[in-house]
Amino acid sequence: VDDIYEMPIIFEQEGLPEIIHKKLNIYSPPDLRKWKKLVENIRNPDRQITVAMCGKYTKLEDSYASIIESFNHCSAHLSCKIDLKWVETTDLKDTSLLDGVDGLVVPGGFGSRGTEGKIEAIRLARERDIPFLGLCLGLQLAVIEFARNLCNLTGANSTEMDPDTPYPVIDILPEQKEITEKGGTMRLGAYPAALREGTVVHSLYRSNEVSERHRHRYEVNPDYHLILQEKGMVFSGISPDRRLVEFIELPQLKFFAATQAHPELKSRMENPAPLFYGFVKACLS
Repeated sequence: VDDIYEMPIIFEQEGLPEIIHKKLNIYSPPDLRKWKKLVENIRNPDRQITVAMCGKYTKLEDSYASIIESFNHCSAHLSCKIDLKWVETTDLKDTSLLDGVDGLVVPGGFGSRGTEGKIEAIRLARERDIPFLGLCLGLQLAVIEFARNLCNLTGANSTEMDPDTPYPVIDILPEQKEITEKGGTMRLGAYPAALREGTVVHSLYRSNEVSERHRHRYEVNPDYHLILQEKGMVFSGISPDRRLVEFIELPQLKFFAATQAHPELKSRMENPAPLFYGFVKACLS
């Protein structure tokens, strides 16, 4: 088949519901009308956009499999073809690679390689008002870019990339500082976030509290929360203890949002991840 999402339709055509009925003596006729419409939207989209995926694992696209599928879910609901333009950020000197894109994503990752290229891409997205979505490390780098260029904190960085940075706007989580053994020791799994009413993120989730999955050791340094907010960054979601920044946005832009979480891991065909859905809608506008 051309698309794995066609499989339920093919199973129905081949009589799988009847086989289940005979073997298990249960029968609930499947209603695939909505599913068929979603698949049709993928097959024959009404519109098309180009989204730059700015990362350092772009030679192995399966590294971003969950993100790709999240965009497929959005394609089905918004009837648009999403062309992903893979931009290697390890040595991003040719910024013309970002010309003509309708949106820009900086996904998660670890280590210093490629981070300055991602920060430069985020700066261009912010200055050109290109819709931007940051995931995990993408949020941290968006904070670094904002701190350097709008808070005048020259040399701001994450202590993961530069332990001697004069402005550690991103720092290791307190509970991680004494951990020396790696492997299953990060802040892992589902954690709640309280969303701020009136924000873009709140309007997309339509809830005062959400739970998303995480995988990280670093956070926005609480010592810099105040200056970031004074310069216009909105913390649209925070942990219940009000320490950890879970979502940020720049509301004056068309769409500029990021999360410390990985919402792509909960996206489903019938229920796309809200941040991805809002991002794609902004790219279409």
